[in-house]
Amino acid sequence: MTDSKKDMSEGFEANNDDEMIDITSEEALETPEDEDVSEEMEQLRAERDEFRDRFMRAVADAENSRKRAERDRKEAENYGGSKLARDMLPVFDNMKRAIDAIAEDQREAQAALIEGIELTMRELLNTFSKHGIQIINPEVGDTFDPQIHEAMFEAAVPNTKAGDIIQVMNVGFMLHDRLLRPAQVGVSSTPSS
Repeated sequence: MTDSKKDMSEGFEANNDDEMIDITSEEALETPEDEDVSEEMEQLRAERDEFRDRFMRAVADAENSRKRAERDRKEAENYGGSKLARDMLPVFDNMKRAIDAIAEDQREAQAALIEGIELTMRELLNTFSKHGIQIINPEVGDTFDPQIHEAMFEAAVPNTKAGDIIQVMNVGFMLHDRLLRPAQVGVSSTPSS
C-alpha cells in the first residue's frame, strides 16, 4: 500500500466486501456491551449513593443514641434520688422545729443532747448539699415568685406592696435545677395606692 492510500485508509477498516467503514465515529465505537457496562455503572453508582446515605443515617442515629443515653445517665444520676430526697424533707422540718423550740434555759441544762441534735441537723444539711439539694429560704419583704414559692394565704399588711412575702412557714428545696418543694409563704395583698 502506498503512503497516500495508507493515509486515506487511516480510520477506516475493510469489511468482507472490501468496503470502507468509518470506525472513528462514536456510533461505531459503542457496542451493545458498552451500553450494558454503562447501565451497570449507573446502577452501581446509584447503589453506592444509597448505601452511603444509609451509612450516614446509621452513623447519625448511633450518635443521637449515644447523646440520648448520656443525657439519660446524667439525669438519672442527678434526679434518680428525688423520691428519697422528698421523703427526707419532713425529717429536716421536724429537726428544725425541734431546734427552734429549744429555750435558753434548756440549752444549759441539756447541752449535750442539744449539741447532738444540732450536729445531726448539720450532717443532714451537708448530705443535702453533697447531693445537690439546696434550701430556698425567702426572707420577709422578698417578692413572691410563683416558680419557687407557694402562697399559703394573702393578707393586707400596712407598709407592704402587693406580692411581698409577709411570713415564711416552711423553707423550700431545689434538687439541682428542679423544684422539690416550694417555700410556703404568706403574701401581702395590699392594694397599691
